Amino acid sequence: MDLSRRQLLGGLGLATAALGLPKGIGAERASAQALDLTASDLARDRFHTVLLPQAREALDRHAALITDRATVGLVDFAAPSRSARFYLLDMADGQVISTHLVAHGRGSDPGNSGWVQTLSNRPGSNASCEGAFVTGQTYFGEHGRSRRLIGLEPRNDMAEARAIVIHAASYVDPDMASDLGRIGRSQGCFAVTPREIDDVLELLAPGSLLFAAK
Repeated sequence: MDLSRRQLLGGLGLATAALGLPKGIGAERASAQALDLTASDLARDRFHTVLLPQAREALDRHAALITDRATVGLVDFAAPSRSARFYLLDMADGQVISTHLVAHGRGSDPGNSGWVQTLSNRPGSNASCEGAFVTGQTYFGEHGRSRRLIGLEPRNDMAEARAIVIHAASYVDPDMASDLGRIGRSQGCFAVTPREIDDVLELLAPGSLLFAAK
């Protein structure tokens, strides 16, 4: 069933409430979240019963390397790229600070469907990888201000060598998410919208946990 943009945005309050997300998120993120209202119950259950416990377990398991435990980044690669599937969490109370669109790698979605099909740690795969990462220092590169990532597990321990980082990209666009039902793909990096990169990097400081799961 086709929904008008007004219907989509009007339903945002239901989706937000179902996930337990803050109501003060920006319109850019709101438009992305509102696209898949029918999955709100499923997304809520997955967040609370699967993703958050996994993030807490990873935080404890890698405690010696996670020097900043205040905020955790959590990416749900089981959700489509049209959704705001990158959560920033206040771990003191388990509440979501903000949500963001985030790209996955070309190698994870060869058909450009907007859904992650496979994950890979292999150099040259252009795929996303999952697991626990610790955030490194900020640097300025091809995509502007970016943050390095170091994989902490066998399934992502090539992340640094592959230059898997958090950066901004114009193809992470809410209008594209609305019009095409997907955003663009990266080469395996966690790419976010240019207007949100500073907020993301400010909250996810060096020494923080980024956890990705499918």
